Amino acid sequence: MTRRSIIISMAILTLCLLGGSIMYMLHDDHTDAPSFAPQQGKTASVKASSPPQESIQQPTAEILSNRVTEYHIDVKLNEQERTLTGTQTLSWTHPGKKTVNELYFHLYPNAFASSETTFMKESGGRLRGDVMPKDGWGSIELTDIRTMDGISLLHRIQYVQPDDGNTNDRTLAKVRLPMSVQGGETITLKMSFTVKLPKVFARMGTAGDFVMAGQWFPKLCVYEPVSRRGRSTEGWNLHQYHGNSEFYSDFGIYSVNIDVPSEYKVAATGFPTKPAVQRGERKIVQYYADDVHDFAWAASPSFIYAEEPFSSEEVPGVRIKLYLDPVHKDLKDRYFYAAKVALSNFSKWYGSYPYSTLSIVVPPADGNGAGGMEYPTLITAFGATGDSPGYDELERTVIHEIGHQFFYGMVASNEFEEAWLDEAFTSYAEDRLMEQEFGITTSLPIQAALIPDPKPLTQPSWEFGTADTYARNVYHRGKLVLLDIERQIGNKAMNRALSLYARKYRFKHPTTADFQRVLEQTTGRSWKNYFNQYVYDGKMADYAIENIDIYQVRQDSNALYEAVVDIARKGGTYAKVPILFTFQDGHTVRKVLDGKEERSQLKLSYREPLAWAMLDPDYTLVLENKHINNYFKASLDEKVSTRANVTVTKLLEMLTSSFLW
Repeated sequence: MTRRSIIISMAILTLCLLGGSIMYMLHDDHTDAPSFAPQQGKTASVKASSPPQESIQQPTAEILSNRVTEYHIDVKLNEQERTLTGTQTLSWTHPGKKTVNELYFHLYPNAFASSETTFMKESGGRLRGDVMPKDGWGSIELTDIRTMDGISLLHRIQYVQPDDGNTNDRTLAKVRLPMSVQGGETITLKMSFTVKLPKVFARMGTAGDFVMAGQWFPKLCVYEPVSRRGRSTEGWNLHQYHGNSEFYSDFGIYSVNIDVPSEYKVAATGFPTKPAVQRGERKIVQYYADDVHDFAWAASPSFIYAEEPFSSEEVPGVRIKLYLDPVHKDLKDRYFYAAKVALSNFSKWYGSYPYSTLSIVVPPADGNGAGGMEYPTLITAFGATGDSPGYDELERTVIHEIGHQFFYGMVASNEFEEAWLDEAFTSYAEDRLMEQEFGITTSLPIQAALIPDPKPLTQPSWEFGTADTYARNVYHRGKLVLLDIERQIGNKAMNRALSLYARKYRFKHPTTADFQRVLEQTTGRSWKNYFNQYVYDGKMADYAIENIDIYQVRQDSNALYEAVVDIARKGGTYAKVPILFTFQDGHTVRKVLDGKEERSQLKLSYREPLAWAMLDPDYTLVLENKHINNYFKASLDEKVSTRANVTVTKLLEMLTSSFLW
């Protein structure tokens, strides 16, 4: 999932605030990140005629994943009542060895059933700036569940809450089976369900005649065999729907029939395998997808549809499909271009995009709660609030969500437990491509400064607490960790490491430890100490100049002054920390400090007194988040210095507290 990009505004405001107190300290020029791409980053629009209907395709014989699950779903939209009624036949092949006597299902729409669900209590009814609409509640009810022999299992359903014990939460259900399932065996169940769609919020719901069906059907939980994600004993991976968490599922096959009014256009995971079947004033569209771990769809009579084929050296062939809100009807070339540069570059960096379709849904402005989200082969942009969105709003969102196709879609890590493996990696790739294609950069020192409460990146998503803390760590701190590794090993080595990781663990559900091993294999050295500090623990770098004493050591015709500089390490370690000394006559000296020591003292002698000193003057320590204590002016009264530092820090915290999410 992405966030609205407001880095530019944030940078301008915070730099202005900092300017009054510390800009006079700096000797280097720093320019703001551009708001728009330079002229050379733009391409000529390519006009393409929109086909009257979506192209029909057929599955290939290639098998890419283990295909643990297979769903056959029939669903009907009641647009007046905002409901979905569905039936599904689910087949599950036991991937482990132990006998299984129960199945577990995610019932995600129940997160919106009341204010007492775990999702609503943790989120406070807010997500990414959107607020749960009044009287906009939603839910899902299992109306029937049977074995293929016709045995009803409705009375065997039990709602469970393994994460918090909240009995008002019904987003996870256990179904006791009348028979055992052995390793390698397949069980098939028939289910009926009804979904009350919420008013659009948190990735799903309705806004007028717009429908976003995300996380909408009873979805089987993941059963992990030994060795998956480092497990020593096999078993179910069970989590409720939390305010911060996203998802984790097995790969499988989906065949879904969607019944909607005839005038509705449908966008969905995968592709239609036959033309829509008309039935009076309604129609049924059939979509198929394989080697995916989720299925989502959207529908609206207002969509303006466009489609273009695309291929490159790394992408054999894909049909890019746009479902545009009318407000953005004239922006299709920008959407197509962003999608093409994302597909071609990410395929070059992380392995070829293997699917034959990619759909982009642009919701209406009042459906923005469904915007900025990723599903297999389908993404949503932000709602069409204006007819001239900036690059950070349109292109960045499309690029970010397509990046998810690789780390969320194919690598498919567990976002309940290790969300950074998707969000941070995607954010890293997004920034790299935005700079390459559009010349847009972000201020890394400011992003680091906005992480006052660092947390371990591998902790469960709901343990981060607030959405701000989650976003600042999982998205931003995680991205900064990757950038910091890149600074240490170089671009080429980082490219090799990420490419190897993404290709090796495609369709494999890796862990942080797997990425660490790939990094160690690529670089030929241990990263244990680094990961222990900055990944498994919640450290940031924090080096501070605490005091400067100046002594006149010789008084004659050639006076000599000795400066004693006290430095403290208050965070994680760095092997080398640069420091700049400037004397009263303008003479400068640069040194490198051993950043492993908790306390250091440097002495310098010169014919003039030391004027000031600054740690990391060029902002090379990516994970340094408290630059305010990097500078110390020798002649400034300590009380004034301390008071100024505290004031600036507090103002920065107030100014930026609401910028993320």
